[in-house]
Amino acid sequence: MDKTTIEVLQSENEIMRAFPVMKQLRTHLDEKAFLGLVLEAKAKDRYNLVALIDDGEIVAVVGFKPMITLYYGRFVWVCDLVTDAKRRLKGYGEKLLQYVHGWAKEYNYESVALSSGLQRTDAHRFYEDKMNYDKVSYVFKTSLK
Repeated sequence: MDKTTIEVLQSENEIMRAFPVMKQLRTHLDEKAFLGLVLEAKAKDRYNLVALIDDGEIVAVVGFKPMITLYYGRFVWVCDLVTDAKRRLKGYGEKLLQYVHGWAKEYNYESVALSSGLQRTDAHRFYEDKMNYDKVSYVFKTSLK
């Protein structure tokens, strides 16, 4: 019997339960910055934070938001996707992306997109080989500080 569940994290306490797993991806964030950014993104950007829970423990987290651009049209952007390092290769990331795909279809979005750090070659194989994502562009960034 599958003991995993997927939960949308709403309250501050629920959001903070995801921090130990999210910290593995977003190493630059402390708890205060994480909570502040999630709450602001939820309020201003329709950001959704969703956890996959196995036997009562958060083992993977996805953060995503709906967007509209001239390039992609109506789409969902996956901002964050991470599985606990000790729990990888169990299909948790796939389950969370399937959840995002279902959410996007339910709300009439046309596609799902994400970016992934150049060094994350295992993640790239997962997106391309397992999830059938196409590599369509590079993402460029500049700091304004």
